This record gives sequence, structure tokens and C-alpha cells, in this order.
Amino acid sequence: MLLSVTSGHDHSHDHSHSHDHSHSHSHSHGLGGHGHDLRGASKRSLKGALILIVGYMFVEVVGGILSGSLALLADAGHMLTDAASIGLALVALHFSSRAASAEKTFGYRRLEILAALINALTLWLIAGGVVLEAWHRFRDVPDVEGGLMLTVGSIGLLVNIAAARILHRSAEHSVNVEGAFRHVIADLLGSVGVVVSGVLVWAFDWTLADPILSVIIAVLILSSTWRLLGKVIHLLLQGTPEHIDVYRLCSEIEDVEGVLLIHDVHVWSLAQDYDVFTAHILIDPEVRDADRTSLLRRLQRIVYHDFGIHHVTIQLEDSADGCTEHHHVDHLHAHSRPPMNLTLMQKLKKRVRRQ
Repeated sequence: MLLSVTSGHDHSHDHSHSHDHSHSHSHSHGLGGHGHDLRGASKRSLKGALILIVGYMFVEVVGGILSGSLALLADAGHMLTDAASIGLALVALHFSSRAASAEKTFGYRRLEILAALINALTLWLIAGGVVLEAWHRFRDVPDVEGGLMLTVGSIGLLVNIAAARILHRSAEHSVNVEGAFRHVIADLLGSVGVVVSGVLVWAFDWTLADPILSVIIAVLILSSTWRLLGKVIHLLLQGTPEHIDVYRLCSEIEDVEGVLLIHDVHVWSLAQDYDVFTAHILIDPEVRDADRTSLLRRLQRIVYHDFGIHHVTIQLEDSADGCTEHHHVDHLHAHSRPPMNLTLMQKLKKRVRRQ
């Protein structure tokens, strides 16, 4: 028997199934209104930051050429990549909202993760370019106009602070926006370097401060991007979301009356705001067919409401026979709850081995 429960809808479907054990799937698609609000806020934040950055980027290019400052030109170049990164984030945000299709059953949500990955990698390329140019300037130090460099850099610092404030809140909820936000933070650090270099050049005529601070900024950019890159890789590898305790989740499911064991558990994030859960749950064969729907709904409520997981698929089994999935009985059972009756555990293991 196949039972399907969809959160937010008052309907169920019963279909016959040819397998020896019953399958029950609970699909939950929710929190859509909240997610829509977050995506709308993300778009507004990205657009506001883009206007600020593009407008001032041209000022920095002119100022860098007139002053001869590497730090200022590097900051202007990074502003260009800021604009590109925000544009990329906006494009990914737009296409990720497209509906799913038969060819892409999960839609285009992962475009946001790919955009964040591209943004993280371009930051590393920029940092490498700045270090390379600084090396050349250590060998041949050019004249730098400290006063103009200080003036333009100070205005740029204010612009970057404003852009960072605009993006900060949305960056907490979207790895895509966080990628653009990291670009702006790196640019903010660059502006700080420009201001400090300008002061040192203007007050002490110490032109070496320009390439020295450029290298320091490059290192700070790399370190600030490391966390974002790690988060993106974790998402692409379908790692368990940090905010979900899988062992506690399994424990709560196994504590439900009629549930013997949970196995074949998979929890991952399709996107940062969209978590997915699948599992096989072995239930007591004495549970009547008429009670399976209510049991399934109770399990679905635990996963969806208590743990905030958006897409839930649960397969109920009264036997492990015929199940071709790899079972993680010992691993999950050891962590999810205190050991059950030894005789019952041995029976369960025998059922698993028979597959």
C-alpha cells in the first residue's frame, strides 16, 4: 500500500503496490511564504548594493589612474568584480525560482550555490592578482599621490560600509547573497587599506605602504572567503545541514509507538533555505493498515514541524525483505537512542541481513 501525505493539503491517495512490504511516502512542501519573503528581500538588497557599487566604481578608476595608487586601482578592480558578483547572484536568484520540470525535478535552486562557488573562487583569483602586482611594486616602487588616494579611498570606504549593511541581513539566509556579501566585505577591507596607505604616503611619503597593505588585504580576503567556500562545498556534497541533529531526529522518530527502527536516512540541503529528508522506517507488523496513515502523518509532523525540513519522504516497511537500500542500523542505532531489548535488536539485524 502506498500512502501519500502532502503538508498543507487535506487529501490522501491509496494505490496498490506489488512489493512484499508496504511503502508509504510523505512529501512535504512548505514554508513557501516565508521563503518567498526572504527571496524578495534578497533581490532588493542585491539591487541596492549594485547601484551603490557601480556608481562609485567609476570614481575609483579615475582616482586610481590620477594618483598612481595600486591599492586604489585594486579596490576599483574589486568593485568591478563586486558588481559582477552581485549581478551573478541576481541572475541565479531569478532563475532558481523557476518551476521544476520533468527534466529538472528539483528545479533550478542549485544555481544559487553555483553562483556562490563562482564568487568565492573569483575572490581567490583577485587576491592572487593583487599579490603578484604588489611583488612587482616592491621591486620598482612608483610615485603615489597620497592626498588623492586618501580622499577617494575614504569615500569608497563609506560606500562599501553602506553596501555591506544592505546585504548583511539577507546574507544570513542565502549562501548566494553571502557570496556577493563576501565580495563587498573584501572590498571594504581594500578601502581600509587604501585609507591607511593614503595616510602613510601623504604624511610620511612611505610609498612602500601601498603594496604592503595590498598584500595584507589579499590575505584577509582569502581568510574571509574560506568559510564561504567550505559551506558551498558542504552543500554540493549534500552534507547534513548544520542546524539539524540527525541523531536526535532519529531518536524522536523511533520513540513513536509502532516504530521499531529507522534506517537509510538521508538529510541534505538542496539550497540553503530548502532541506530534504528521506528515510525507511521499519514498523511493527501488528500496526493495522487503517492506522498507518495517522502514523505516517505523525512522523511527517516531527520531521517537518519540529525540525523545519521542507521536503520529506518516508517509506514505511513491516519487513526489511526486498529492500535493496544499504542499511545503517548499527551506526544510527548507536547514536539515536538507548539500546533497545537485545533480543529485539538481534531479530532486526537478522531481517536486515536477509535482504
